[in-house]
Amino acid sequence: MLSRASPQVGSAWTDDGKPYEERHLKQRARQAVRPVPIPPVLVGILRAHMDVIGTTTDGRLFSAVRGGPVRSQEYGAVWKAARRKALTPVQVASPLAAIPYDLRHACVSFWLRSGVSLAETARRAGQSVAVLQRYYAKVLDGKEGRMNELIDQGFAEHEATETNRSRAD
Repeated sequence: MLSRASPQVGSAWTDDGKPYEERHLKQRARQAVRPVPIPPVLVGILRAHMDVIGTTTDGRLFSAVRGGPVRSQEYGAVWKAARRKALTPVQVASPLAAIPYDLRHACVSFWLRSGVSLAETARRAGQSVAVLQRYYAKVLDGKEGRMNELIDQGFAEHEATETNRSRAD
């Protein structure tokens, strides 16, 4: 459940001189809480990580060397190092997961390709259906065969229900 954000804005732009500013969720009411559903397989991975590594005193999963929040400049260096360890040289040279935000795009694309409805994908991503249609429509291109299978399945289920109902009469 997300209830706030702490974006790095720079110490010159905050009242207390800290580089992070506590804020409510963007484009939501001040007290709004947004659920972020996580599939069970990922919950297991996250819990295993927390069992081994733990969290910071304020509940964050990752911290900087001296214990504070990881600064945006550090993310880039860590991300590049992680890509070099996790990907092949050809993949590293490609735009694959070039920045951490690419994981969000990959996740939303994966949900849509897996058949999760636009409405549910939008809810999980915290976006509108209109935004998904504008930016992710290409993900659904070429899925006509899969969509036809779902429609055929729906007709078959309806036909089976009607057949069972007429037998009961």
